[in-house]
Amino acid sequence: MRGVQISYLIEHPEYIPQLAQWLFEQWDSILGEGTPEARIKKLKTHLNRDKLPIAWVAHANRQLLGTAALRVHDLEGREDLTPWLGGVFVGSHFRRQGIGAALCAAVEDEARSRAIPTLYLFTLDKQAWYSRLGWSILGPCVWQQRPGDIMCKRLLTV
Repeated sequence: MRGVQISYLIEHPEYIPQLAQWLFEQWDSILGEGTPEARIKKLKTHLNRDKLPIAWVAHANRQLLGTAALRVHDLEGREDLTPWLGGVFVGSHFRRQGIGAALCAAVEDEARSRAIPTLYLFTLDKQAWYSRLGWSILGPCVWQQRPGDIMCKRLLTV
C-alpha cells in the first residue's frame, strides 16, 4: 500500500475508538474484557513517547491500518522477561501488504534506540510469520488457557 506512515498513537489519538473496536472484535472472546470502552481506557495508557507502554499506528490517507505496542510486560507469570512487543494488529482489508512487518520494525527501532538488547512476544498462532521477521521461539506458554509460544528477538549484541 502506498503512502503508509507509522506514527506514535499519541500523535493520532483520533484513531483510538476504531482501534478499540477492532481489538475488541479480535480478542474479546479470549480476553473477556467486556466492552470497547474498556479497550479505549487501555489504549489511553499507551499514549506515551518517553515511557512504556507506547503504541504506534499505521495509517495512510487518514485511514487507520493497524497498530503495535512496546510494553514492560505482556504475559502474566513471565514478568522476568521484559520488554514485550504486543498488540500487533492490522485491519483485515490491509493484511499481506507489509504493514504488520513495518509496525514490528518501528517497535524494534524504538527498543534499539533505548539500548534494549532483546524483545519478547507471545503468540498463539503466528509463529511462522514472526519467524520470517527474525524472531525465535523461546518456549511454550499458556495464555487464557490456550497454548502458544514465547518468542524473542535479539536487537543488540552485548
